[in-house]
Amino acid sequence: MLLPPDLLPGRLLRRYKRFLADIELADGRVITTHCPNSGSMTGCAAPGIPVLVSVSSNPSRKHPYTWELVQADGIWIGINTSLTNRIAREGIENGTVTELSGYDCVRGEVPYGTHSRLDFMLSGERGDCFVEVKNVTLVEGKRALFPDAVTTRGQKHLRDLMEIVADGKQGVIFFVVQRVDAEAVSPAEKIDPEYGRLLRLAAGRGVEVIAYQAMVSPTEIRLSHRLPLIL
Repeated sequence: MLLPPDLLPGRLLRRYKRFLADIELADGRVITTHCPNSGSMTGCAAPGIPVLVSVSSNPSRKHPYTWELVQADGIWIGINTSLTNRIAREGIENGTVTELSGYDCVRGEVPYGTHSRLDFMLSGERGDCFVEVKNVTLVEGKRALFPDAVTTRGQKHLRDLMEIVADGKQGVIFFVVQRVDAEAVSPAEKIDPEYGRLLRLAAGRGVEVIAYQAMVSPTEIRLSHRLPLIL
């Protein structure tokens, strides 16, 4: 997936109210940007850290700038979670994600039950496959960890996927790791132990758990290869 052209370099001054950040651009201007990430962004939001932002041409936007990438530990990290499904879908449709190949149709934002919505439903001769995608930016050592904050919504998605598998369909939790320094993926037990418990329970009940690393650069983000899971 190509990123918007001409991203603006700057440095983070502060992140606040979850979805806002003040950034000093390379030309000295200080701007308020939209931060499209509801997590804690541990390790990705230290004051002074290099960032890249895009500019929207939509005149109705209150904040025309969007924080896209951050540079930490010498690598670029994708923090815009609104792009994660596009990255995953591209990898599914172009055959990079071999585990999810062979389906004729990919539908996004699929309702499930009365109060749930999952990211994708794949359909075809293989049957129906429901996929929930999660963006991963937290790394400790060489291990990517999810979540970076307690996520009751994420816990619910795991319960939904277990119900789907019990109903005879395929259910997949798909972690997209938007940084290149991870060598494996695990649940963040110290942050959300219930999520870790449910992830192991789901895997034991037939929910497929897959993780792919994304190659992140100032021009493009694309899935590269599968990462091992340590549950």
